[in-house]
Amino acid sequence: MAMLIVEECISCGACEPECPNTAISAGDSIYLINAEHCTECVGAFDSPQCVTVCPVEGCIVTDPAHSEAREELEAKYARLHG
Repeated sequence: MAMLIVEECISCGACEPECPNTAISAGDSIYLINAEHCTECVGAFDSPQCVTVCPVEGCIVTDPAHSEAREELEAKYARLHG
C-alpha cells in the first residue's frame, strides 16, 4: 500500500527529504505521494519516514486505492534501487 497525504497537510515540507524513493513532491496546495514510487519505506526503514517526521497527526495515511503486500513493496523497492 502506498501512503497518502490528506487535506490536513500544512505544506511544511518535512516529509519530502525523508522519502528514500523520492516519491513525495510539492503539489498546488499540499504535498503529494507518487504511489508508483512509494513502498511505505519497506526496503529502507522499519516504518514510513514521512509519517514519523510529519508534525500533523493523521496527515499521512495508507492509501486504500493502492493496496500491496509486503512482498510487492519489497519488489518495487528493488526495482527502484536496482
